[in-house]
Amino acid sequence: MTTSCGARPRLAVLGLTALAACAAPPAHDVDFTAPALAAQMQRRPVVLLGEIHDNASQHAVRAQALALLLRSGARPALAFEQFDREQQADIDRIRGRLRVDGVDRAGELAALGARGWGWDLYRPYLELALQYDLPIVAANLSRADAMRVAKDGFGAVFSPTEQRELGLDALPPGLLRAQQQAVDDGHCHRLAGDMLPALARAQIARDATMARAIEPQLQRGVVLLTGNGHARRDIGVPYFLPAPQRERIISIALIERGQVDDAGVPYAYDAVFRTPVQARADPCLSLPPEPPGRG
Repeated sequence: MTTSCGARPRLAVLGLTALAACAAPPAHDVDFTAPALAAQMQRRPVVLLGEIHDNASQHAVRAQALALLLRSGARPALAFEQFDREQQADIDRIRGRLRVDGVDRAGELAALGARGWGWDLYRPYLELALQYDLPIVAANLSRADAMRVAKDGFGAVFSPTEQRELGLDALPPGLLRAQQQAVDDGHCHRLAGDMLPALARAQIARDATMARAIEPQLQRGVVLLTGNGHARRDIGVPYFLPAPQRERIISIALIERGQVDDAGVPYAYDAVFRTPVQARADPCLSLPPEPPGRG
């Protein structure tokens, strides 16, 4: 999982004006309903649909909105941050199996999913994908590979050719700085400073991997279910997609009401919905105290 859903990096550090120019100022929707969300999803064929991973009300409305989109005739691929790329062959095997009464294919798919996700929340999307025979895309970099990138750099997981193809060989310095800020914010400013570049590299590697995973589906149309941080136009998955495709993307953030977040960053998202707050313990309380010298 990622922890940047509430991050607030500053676009000014980037100089990524060409990418930002592809987006319109975000529409802030007060009325968080399935029809309103579906209307935003219908605007463009490539939908980066953000989330706060454990927010049950967000998932319920997103699933209803996806159902409305499919009833309108759209047939996008459905890509999941919650599936690691290595699971694609098994997903295709289960998805391609003949439908047999009593066989729970959605349950089998959920059982494949990466550990640590609340799969009961994601099951409705799987059921819709199976009902409408949509491609299911395993989009994410595994936790083990992300940790290798954090520890030893991109070359620990990606060959030089892959780094060139993914755009990891020539990253602007501002991108890493902005991701470090996002990681810092997402961890309540309690990480040691020397950990920030490593975790930022891992986040960037995930963004690049998800972009690569959905790229074959761009012409068909695709909905990527992912954390808000990955959906950001300025530093997330769209940064790693081909420039001609960026105007076909809509990036949608679902932000809990009252949350301090990155929704105010210019051009980070095309649409922002304010949603109910999920009851949970303060995640900052589970982290180590703020390192000395911070603040």
